[in-house]
Amino acid sequence: MTHRPLRFLGLSGSLRRASWNRRLLQSAAGLAPTGATMEVYDALGSVPLFDEDLEHASPDGVPGVRALREAIAAADGLVIATPEYNHALPGVLKNALDWLSREDATLADIPVAVLGASSGPWGTRLAQASLRQVLHTCGALVMPSPTLFIAHAAERFDAHGALADEATRAALQRFMGAFAGWVHRVAPSSVEAGAA
Repeated sequence: MTHRPLRFLGLSGSLRRASWNRRLLQSAAGLAPTGATMEVYDALGSVPLFDEDLEHASPDGVPGVRALREAIAAADGLVIATPEYNHALPGVLKNALDWLSREDATLADIPVAVLGASSGPWGTRLAQASLRQVLHTCGALVMPSPTLFIAHAAERFDAHGALADEATRAALQRFMGAFAGWVHRVAPSSVEAGAA
């Protein structure tokens, strides 16, 4: 069986342009395995606070939400990098997942990988745990392992935002390779050659 190239979408749970998690996803895109590419989504800030009145105000849906749904639908897998705010996932990310869980259940049966970076010593362990719980509830196919918790992020990246720590680079490369394998395992029909 042959497979077409994999297309991953990277989603950062931080809106800050120079966030550690955006930098982590950019590094992950460069370390994607042969036969896979990843684009980092840059429009999460256009997703408004969840509001059922807003949801039903237009038959075409909310533009920012529609754009995110379309980007996920066009990908073979979703890689989410989350910061940790007050021992949990950020509100902006939870809000986006709440929108995605509605009506068309965008995340149902979508392969997802979770990782995260923080400036502190925990490496987003609690945020990733809460994110996984939400993703499972949404029906996503969350990769169980390997896990990747990047602590003391300021020590891992150089002044230009590139991942400079070799051990972290190697772990991230293994993580991306494992995710490609996970996608082939849980969604094989979607990545066969000739699939739409």
